[in-house]
Amino acid sequence: MNNGLVDLHVHSNRSSDGDFSPEDLVRFAREGGFVALSIADHDTVAAYPQAVEAGRAAGVEVIPSMEVTALYDGREFHCLLPFLDWESPTIAKIALRVTEGRYAEARERVENLRRLGFEISWDDVAAKSPETAPLGVTIAQILLDKPESRLNPRLRDYFDKDAVRPRGPSAFYRDYFMDGKPASVPKRHIPLLEVLSVAPESGAVPVLSHPGAYFQNTTREDLACLKDRGLHGVEVYTSYHDPAQTAVYAAAARDLDLVPTAGSDFHGRIKPHVAFGAIKDGGYWMVEALSERRP
Repeated sequence: MNNGLVDLHVHSNRSSDGDFSPEDLVRFAREGGFVALSIADHDTVAAYPQAVEAGRAAGVEVIPSMEVTALYDGREFHCLLPFLDWESPTIAKIALRVTEGRYAEARERVENLRRLGFEISWDDVAAKSPETAPLGVTIAQILLDKPESRLNPRLRDYFDKDAVRPRGPSAFYRDYFMDGKPASVPKRHIPLLEVLSVAPESGAVPVLSHPGAYFQNTTREDLACLKDRGLHGVEVYTSYHDPAQTAVYAAAARDLDLVPTAGSDFHGRIKPHVAFGAIKDGGYWMVEALSERRP
Protein backbone atom coordinates (compact mmCIF):
# COMPACT_ATOMS: atom_id res chain seq x y z
CA MET A 1 0.00 0.00 0.00
CA ASN A 2 3.08 2.28 0.16
CA ASN A 3 2.37 3.67 -3.32
CA GLY A 4 -1.35 4.29 -2.83
CA LEU A 5 -2.70 7.83 -3.18
CA VAL A 6 -3.82 9.69 -0.05
CA ASP A 7 -5.44 13.06 0.64
CA LEU A 8 -5.12 14.10 4.28
CA HIS A 9 -7.19 17.28 4.10
CA VAL A 10 -10.73 17.44 2.74
CA HIS A 11 -13.93 18.94 4.14
CA SER A 12 -17.44 17.52 4.39
CA ASN A 13 -20.83 19.15 4.84
CA ARG A 14 -20.45 18.67 8.59
CA SER A 15 -18.42 21.87 8.33
CA SER A 16 -20.34 25.03 7.44
CA ASP A 17 -18.36 25.52 4.23
CA GLY A 18 -18.38 21.99 2.79
CA ASP A 19 -20.85 20.66 0.22
CA PHE A 20 -20.52 16.88 0.27
CA SER A 21 -21.37 14.23 2.82
CA PRO A 22 -18.73 11.92 4.31
CA GLU A 23 -20.14 9.12 2.15
CA ASP A 24 -19.77 11.25 -0.96
CA LEU A 25 -16.14 12.00 -0.15
CA VAL A 26 -15.35 8.34 0.44
CA ARG A 27 -16.98 7.48 -2.88
CA PHE A 28 -14.94 10.17 -4.65
CA ALA A 29 -11.80 8.74 -3.07
CA ARG A 30 -12.57 5.20 -4.16
CA GLU A 31 -13.41 6.28 -7.69
CA GLY A 32 -10.25 8.40 -7.86
CA GLY A 33 -7.97 5.60 -6.75
CA PHE A 34 -7.21 6.95 -3.29
CA VAL A 35 -6.49 4.36 -0.61
CA ALA A 36 -6.70 6.74 2.36
CA LEU A 37 -8.58 9.93 3.13
CA SER A 38 -8.74 12.30 6.08
CA ILE A 39 -11.85 14.40 6.56
CA ALA A 40 -10.68 17.39 8.59
CA ASP A 41 -13.64 19.68 9.08
CA HIS A 42 -13.22 23.10 10.64
CA ASP A 43 -13.27 22.80 14.42
CA THR A 44 -15.68 19.87 14.49
CA VAL A 45 -15.60 16.06 14.44
CA ALA A 46 -19.26 15.72 13.48
CA ALA A 47 -18.27 13.57 10.45
CA TYR A 48 -17.29 10.75 12.81
CA PRO A 49 -17.85 7.85 13.23
CA GLN A 50 -19.99 8.00 10.07
CA ALA A 51 -16.98 8.71 7.87
CA VAL A 52 -14.96 5.80 9.24
CA GLU A 53 -17.86 3.41 8.74
CA ALA A 54 -18.35 4.61 5.16
CA GLY A 55 -14.66 4.12 4.48
CA ARG A 56 -14.67 0.63 5.91
CA ALA A 57 -17.59 -0.33 3.67
CA ALA A 58 -15.90 1.13 0.59
CA GLY A 59 -12.40 -0.17 1.24
CA VAL A 60 -10.93 3.32 1.80
CA GLU A 61 -9.06 4.01 5.04
CA VAL A 62 -10.49 7.11 6.70
CA ILE A 63 -8.18 8.76 9.21
CA PRO A 64 -10.12 10.80 11.79
CA SER A 65 -9.03 14.42 11.95
CA MET A 66 -10.10 17.99 12.54
CA GLU A 67 -8.74 21.32 11.33
CA VAL A 68 -8.36 23.73 14.23
CA THR A 69 -8.26 27.47 13.62
CA ALA A 70 -5.65 28.90 15.98
CA LEU A 71 -3.56 31.99 16.65
CA TYR A 72 0.23 32.21 16.65
CA ASP A 73 2.43 35.29 16.55
CA GLY A 74 -0.60 37.43 15.76
CA ARG A 75 -1.50 35.36 12.69
CA GLU A 76 -4.24 32.84 11.96
CA PHE A 77 -2.87 29.32 11.63
CA HIS A 78 -4.70 26.11 10.77
CA CYS A 79 -3.65 22.86 12.40
CA LEU A 80 -4.70 19.36 11.35
CA LEU A 81 -5.09 16.67 14.02
CA PRO A 82 -4.93 13.28 12.24
CA PHE A 83 -5.47 10.12 14.31
CA LEU A 84 -7.47 11.95 16.95
CA ASP A 85 -10.00 10.14 19.12
CA TRP A 86 -13.21 11.92 18.13
CA GLU A 87 -14.75 11.06 21.51
CA SER A 88 -11.87 12.58 23.45
CA PRO A 89 -12.85 15.17 26.09
CA THR A 90 -9.83 17.20 24.97
CA ILE A 91 -11.18 17.43 21.41
CA ALA A 92 -14.63 18.32 22.73
CA LYS A 93 -13.16 21.18 24.77
CA ILE A 94 -11.17 22.53 21.83
CA ALA A 95 -14.18 22.32 19.52
CA LEU A 96 -16.49 24.05 22.02
CA ARG A 97 -14.03 26.83 22.69
CA VAL A 98 -13.43 27.51 19.02
CA THR A 99 -17.13 27.27 18.17
CA GLU A 100 -18.09 29.86 20.78
CA GLY A 101 -15.56 32.25 19.28
CA ARG A 102 -16.78 31.45 15.77
CA TYR A 103 -20.37 32.39 16.61
CA ALA A 104 -19.30 35.69 18.14
CA GLU A 105 -17.18 36.48 15.06
CA ALA A 106 -19.99 35.49 12.70
CA ARG A 107 -22.55 37.77 14.35
CA GLU A 108 -20.12 40.68 14.20
CA ARG A 109 -19.34 40.01 10.55
CA VAL A 110 -23.02 40.03 9.64
CA GLU A 111 -23.57 43.25 11.57
CA ASN A 112 -20.59 44.86 9.85
CA LEU A 113 -21.96 43.87 6.44
CA ARG A 114 -25.33 45.35 7.33
CA ARG A 115 -23.64 48.62 8.34
CA LEU A 116 -21.93 48.61 4.95
CA GLY A 117 -25.34 48.41 3.28
CA PHE A 118 -25.43 44.73 2.26
CA GLU A 119 -28.80 42.98 2.46
CA ILE A 120 -28.12 40.14 4.89
CA SER A 121 -29.35 39.31 8.39
CA TRP A 122 -28.37 36.90 11.12
CA ASP A 123 -31.61 34.99 10.42
CA ASP A 124 -30.43 34.50 6.81
CA VAL A 125 -27.14 33.05 8.01
CA ALA A 126 -28.58 30.93 10.81
CA ALA A 127 -31.12 29.37 8.42
CA LYS A 128 -28.37 28.30 6.03
CA SER A 129 -25.97 27.12 8.75
CA PRO A 130 -28.25 25.72 11.46
CA GLU A 131 -25.87 23.20 13.05
CA THR A 132 -22.40 24.70 12.70
CA ALA A 133 -20.78 28.05 13.37
CA PRO A 134 -20.66 29.86 9.99
CA LEU A 135 -17.21 30.73 8.69
CA GLY A 136 -16.49 33.97 6.88
CA VAL A 137 -16.58 32.26 3.48
CA THR A 138 -19.91 30.69 4.44
CA ILE A 139 -21.38 34.11 5.20
CA ALA A 140 -19.99 35.37 1.91
CA GLN A 141 -21.62 32.47 0.03
CA ILE A 142 -24.97 33.10 1.72
CA LEU A 143 -24.81 36.76 0.72
CA LEU A 144 -23.89 35.94 -2.88
CA ASP A 145 -26.67 33.34 -3.09
CA LYS A 146 -29.34 35.98 -2.38
CA PRO A 147 -31.10 36.93 -5.67
CA GLU A 148 -30.86 40.65 -4.93
CA SER A 149 -27.07 40.41 -4.63
CA ARG A 150 -26.75 39.96 -8.39
CA LEU A 151 -28.27 43.43 -8.76
CA ASN A 152 -25.75 45.03 -6.41
CA PRO A 153 -22.96 46.70 -8.44
CA ARG A 154 -20.51 46.20 -5.54
CA LEU A 155 -20.96 42.45 -5.85
CA ARG A 156 -20.96 42.10 -9.63
CA ASP A 157 -17.32 41.02 -9.86
CA TYR A 158 -17.81 38.15 -7.41
CA PHE A 159 -20.02 36.35 -9.90
CA ASP A 160 -17.36 36.39 -12.63
CA LYS A 161 -14.68 33.75 -13.03
CA ASP A 162 -11.15 35.02 -13.26
CA ALA A 163 -8.33 32.62 -14.03
CA VAL A 164 -5.81 34.83 -12.25
CA ARG A 165 -7.80 35.50 -9.09
CA PRO A 166 -10.63 33.09 -8.29
CA ARG A 167 -13.82 35.02 -7.63
CA GLY A 168 -16.78 34.20 -5.45
CA PRO A 169 -16.86 33.78 -1.65
CA SER A 170 -13.11 33.35 -1.19
CA ALA A 171 -12.44 36.64 -2.99
CA PHE A 172 -15.18 38.37 -1.01
CA TYR A 173 -13.57 37.11 2.19
CA ARG A 174 -10.24 38.65 1.21
CA ASP A 175 -11.86 41.95 0.27
CA TYR A 176 -14.12 42.35 3.30
CA PHE A 177 -13.15 40.03 6.18
CA MET A 178 -9.36 39.98 6.19
CA ASP A 179 -7.53 42.10 8.78
CA GLY A 180 -7.93 45.77 8.00
CA LYS A 181 -10.79 45.24 5.56
CA PRO A 182 -14.22 46.93 5.97
CA ALA A 183 -16.01 44.04 7.72
CA SER A 184 -13.09 42.50 9.62
CA VAL A 185 -13.56 41.43 13.25
CA PRO A 186 -11.15 40.70 16.11
CA LYS A 187 -9.81 37.13 16.12
CA ARG A 188 -10.92 34.95 19.01
CA HIS A 189 -8.91 31.85 18.10
CA ILE A 190 -7.38 29.41 20.54
CA PRO A 191 -3.57 29.76 20.83
CA LEU A 192 -1.79 27.31 18.54
CA LEU A 193 0.75 26.45 21.23
CA GLU A 194 -2.10 25.38 23.49
CA VAL A 195 -3.48 23.12 20.76
CA LEU A 196 -0.06 21.52 20.30
CA SER A 197 0.33 20.97 24.03
CA VAL A 198 -2.97 19.15 24.54
CA ALA A 199 -3.24 17.31 21.20
CA PRO A 200 -1.39 14.21 22.45
CA GLU A 201 -4.16 13.68 25.02
CA SER A 202 -6.48 12.87 22.11
CA GLY A 203 -4.00 10.63 20.27
CA ALA A 204 -3.55 13.22 17.53
CA VAL A 205 -0.36 13.94 15.58
CA PRO A 206 -0.40 17.71 14.81
CA VAL A 207 0.26 18.78 11.23
CA LEU A 208 0.38 22.41 10.10
CA SER A 209 -2.03 23.08 7.24
CA HIS A 210 -1.00 25.00 4.07
CA PRO A 211 1.93 26.91 5.64
CA GLY A 212 2.28 29.16 2.60
CA ALA A 213 -1.32 30.38 2.70
CA TYR A 214 -1.60 34.15 2.35
CA PHE A 215 -2.90 34.56 5.91
CA GLN A 216 -0.17 32.41 7.49
CA ASN A 217 3.07 33.09 5.61
CA THR A 218 4.82 30.50 7.75
CA THR A 219 8.57 30.95 8.02
CA ARG A 220 11.22 28.33 8.60
CA GLU A 221 11.73 29.86 12.04
CA ASP A 222 8.02 29.41 12.77
CA LEU A 223 8.26 25.73 11.86
CA ALA A 224 11.35 25.22 14.00
CA CYS A 225 9.66 26.80 17.03
CA LEU A 226 6.45 24.85 16.49
CA LYS A 227 8.40 21.61 16.08
CA ASP A 228 9.90 22.19 19.53
CA ARG A 229 6.39 22.64 20.93
CA GLY A 230 4.87 19.46 19.49
CA LEU A 231 4.33 19.85 15.74
CA HIS A 232 5.03 16.61 13.85
CA GLY A 233 4.11 17.36 10.24
CA VAL A 234 3.65 20.08 7.68
CA GLU A 235 1.34 20.12 4.67
CA VAL A 236 3.81 20.56 1.82
CA TYR A 237 1.62 19.53 -1.11
CA THR A 238 -1.54 21.63 -1.16
CA SER A 239 -3.73 23.68 -3.48
CA TYR A 240 -2.42 26.80 -1.70
CA HIS A 241 1.19 26.37 -2.82
CA ASP A 242 2.89 27.17 -6.08
CA PRO A 243 5.92 25.06 -7.11
CA ALA A 244 8.39 27.42 -5.42
CA GLN A 245 6.53 27.28 -2.11
CA THR A 246 6.26 23.51 -2.34
CA ALA A 247 10.03 23.26 -2.77
CA VAL A 248 10.68 25.59 0.18
CA TYR A 249 8.43 23.70 2.57
CA ALA A 250 9.63 20.29 1.36
CA ALA A 251 13.19 21.35 2.21
CA ALA A 252 12.11 22.70 5.59
CA ALA A 253 10.25 19.48 6.41
CA ARG A 254 13.33 17.44 5.53
CA ASP A 255 15.73 19.61 7.50
CA LEU A 256 13.49 19.86 10.58
CA ASP A 257 12.41 16.20 10.59
CA LEU A 258 8.75 17.03 10.02
CA VAL A 259 6.55 14.61 8.08
CA PRO A 260 5.59 16.21 4.73
CA THR A 261 1.92 15.62 3.97
CA ALA A 262 -0.46 16.21 1.06
CA GLY A 263 -3.95 17.67 1.20
CA SER A 264 -6.15 19.30 -1.42
CA ASP A 265 -8.31 21.28 1.05
CA PHE A 266 -11.30 20.34 -1.09
CA HIS A 267 -14.58 21.97 -0.06
CA GLY A 268 -16.89 22.20 -3.07
CA ARG A 269 -18.30 25.42 -4.47
CA ILE A 270 -16.63 27.59 -1.80
CA LYS A 271 -13.39 26.78 -3.65
CA PRO A 272 -14.49 25.94 -7.20
CA HIS A 273 -10.89 26.03 -8.40
CA VAL A 274 -10.00 23.05 -6.14
CA ALA A 275 -11.32 19.75 -7.51
CA PHE A 276 -11.42 16.56 -5.50
CA GLY A 277 -8.20 14.67 -6.11
CA ALA A 278 -6.44 17.79 -7.39
CA ILE A 279 -3.36 16.99 -5.29
CA LYS A 280 -1.83 13.66 -6.23
CA ASP A 281 1.48 13.98 -4.40
CA GLY A 282 0.29 12.11 -1.33
CA GLY A 283 1.52 8.57 -0.75
CA TYR A 284 0.54 6.08 1.92
CA TRP A 285 4.02 6.33 3.36
CA MET A 286 2.91 9.68 4.80
CA VAL A 287 0.20 7.92 6.81
CA GLU A 288 2.73 5.40 8.06
CA ALA A 289 5.23 8.12 9.00
CA LEU A 290 2.61 10.05 10.97
CA SER A 291 1.37 6.86 12.62
CA GLU A 292 4.86 6.17 13.92
CA ARG A 293 4.68 9.46 15.85
CA ARG A 294 1.39 8.77 17.57
CA PRO A 295 1.59 9.38 21.33
